[in-house]
Amino acid sequence: MITLLKDFRANRVLWLMILPALLFFAVFSYLPMAGVYYAFTNYRFDGGLFGSPFVGMQNFKFLFESGVLYNLTKNTILYNLAFILLGNALQLLCAVFLSELPGKLFKKTTQSVMFLPFFISFVLVGAFVFNLFNSDTGVVNTVLKQLGLPPYDFYLNTEPWKYIIVFFHVWKGLGYGTVIYLAAIMSISDEYHEAAKIDGANIFQRIRHITLPLLVPTFILLILLSLGGILKGQFDLFYQIIGNNGMLFDSTDIIDTYVYRSLTINFDMGMGTAAGLYQSFFGFLLVMVVNYGIKKARSDYALF
Repeated sequence: MITLLKDFRANRVLWLMILPALLFFAVFSYLPMAGVYYAFTNYRFDGGLFGSPFVGMQNFKFLFESGVLYNLTKNTILYNLAFILLGNALQLLCAVFLSELPGKLFKKTTQSVMFLPFFISFVLVGAFVFNLFNSDTGVVNTVLKQLGLPPYDFYLNTEPWKYIIVFFHVWKGLGYGTVIYLAAIMSISDEYHEAAKIDGANIFQRIRHITLPLLVPTFILLILLSLGGILKGQFDLFYQIIGNNGMLFDSTDIIDTYVYRSLTINFDMGMGTAAGLYQSFFGFLLVMVVNYGIKKARSDYALF
C-alpha cells in the first residue's frame, strides 16, 4: 500500500488519466459480481438479493442431475470450436489469397465487399435466414416446389441448423478476421520474399515456407483470445435465428440462450445465475489450462 501511494504521488497525472477506466470496470464489472450470490439462492422477488432463501449448491445440483448442463456445455463448446477453427482457417486462407493478388483496385474492392457483412446486425441476419428457410414462402422451399420436390420444414428438424448457424457466423466474421491477418502479412518484410525469388521459389513455396510460418504467432494469439469466450456463445446469432423454437433446442440451445430464458421467461434468477457462473468459471479454467500448455511448448506464444 505504501509503495502504491508513493507511485501515485510520483505519477499523479498518469493515475488521473487511467482513473476513468478504473471507475468504469469497478462500476460495471466488479460491483455486479455481488449478483453471483443469486446462484446459491431460491430467488424470490419480494425478498431481493439477501432476503431470498439460501439453498447452497442445489441449483448446480439440479443442472448437473437433469442433464441440461451437459447438453448446453456440449452445444456451446462444439459450436465455438467450429466458429474458431473454421473461421480462423478461412480468414487466414482469404488473407493469403488477397495478399498475392496483383491488382490493387480489385484487392481493395474485394476487401470492402468481404467486410460488409460484419456491419450487418444479427436482426437482419435472422430475417434473412427466415426468408430463406421458412416452409411457406422461403426461397429454398419455393425452389423445391418449382422442381416438383416436396418441401422441407427446416423449423421442425434439428439436423440442418448446426451447419446453417456455423455458415452464417463464419460468413459474418470472415471479412473482419481477414483484415487482421492481412495486417500481419503486410508487416512481413519484402526481403524474405525477394530472397526466396532469387533462390527460385515459386508463389506456393513462398507462402508455405515464409508467409504461413510467420503468421503462426498471430494465429495462436487469436485462438487463445477466442478460447477465453468458448463458453460464451454468440447469443445474438442463436436468438435471432432460432428464437424460442423449442423443437430445435436439442441441437441449438447454448448456455447464453438458456440463461436468457431462465431470467425472462421462467423468471428463475437462481438457476440462470448458476448457469452463468458455471460458464464463467469453466471458461476461465479452460484459458488457464490452454495457456499453460502453450507456455510449456512455446513460451513466446503464451498470453502470460
